[in-house]
Amino acid sequence: MNSKDKPIVQEKSSEKVARFLEKNGLHKKDFAEMIGVTLSYVYNLIDDTIPFSTRGTTLERIATVMEIEPEEFEEYKIPQEPRVIDDFVEYLHTEMKHKKMSVVNFLKAFPRKKRLEIVDILRGNLPIPIDYKELTMIAQVLEMNKEDVYNMWERRMKNVLETNGMNIYANAALVNAMFDCAKKYINLK
Repeated sequence: MNSKDKPIVQEKSSEKVARFLEKNGLHKKDFAEMIGVTLSYVYNLIDDTIPFSTRGTTLERIATVMEIEPEEFEEYKIPQEPRVIDDFVEYLHTEMKHKKMSVVNFLKAFPRKKRLEIVDILRGNLPIPIDYKELTMIAQVLEMNKEDVYNMWERRMKNVLETNGMNIYANAALVNAMFDCAKKYINLK
């Protein structure tokens, strides 16, 4: 029987998660914190005797941590609204790949209480923080230099200003003065 004749066997979602945890040496408690559920919920996820989760948010978080698409879970229903992943999130993914860092290792670099927020940023549900110290903490894990962190922050701030109704071109003098002041404050000028 050649490979073309072999039936495609879809791996059960519960088995997929259990195999991922084992392969990555990831404790169920750590996984639970990363996806925002209880430890007993994780045990239920990998238990074949009950139905696997169909909650979209949970499946997206699991997929983000596992570095797969949520559609790989047969239980996942594609949302009606398209997900928009901004270029800041794409940049984080690119930097992680460049540093050969898995999502699990990236998440482990953060305090436990911060991991769920980082997962939600990576899956495009939360924007990159505008809080400079928060952004710096993320950047330090990726060993980004100060100028790259600042540039990311400035682009994010301009985006926030525009989204909230400011014409940054008509107010260029004010915007430039504000960013010059910020550069001086963080010792880039």
